[in-house]
Amino acid sequence: MQADPKLVALRRGLLEPLVLAAVESRQRYVAEILAALQDAGFPAQEGTLYPLLSKLRRDGLLDHEWRESPAGPPRKYFSLTAAGKGQLAAFRDHWNELSHMINTIGR
Repeated sequence: MQADPKLVALRRGLLEPLVLAAVESRQRYVAEILAALQDAGFPAQEGTLYPLLSKLRRDGLLDHEWRESPAGPPRKYFSLTAAGKGQLAAFRDHWNELSHMINTIGR
């Protein structure tokens, strides 16, 4: 069964705020971000995250830090900047407004 293209587009638009939320409470590297998304039921792939993480870093919403790994090469850990926290808060406010509209209109 094919997914509704409108719902696919909506889900695609949620990836950025979900990534910001994934690193809100602690620094994470890509595999941990991916696992958090998948644990929440969001279908994401590693190849999709790398360009988005680069964009979010260029936009000043994320910062990163290299850390040695107990197994393998060093890992890049991402965290929210002050601007990233503001962007996530703005998204949550907007999401709550949209949810309220959808849940109350026509009732």
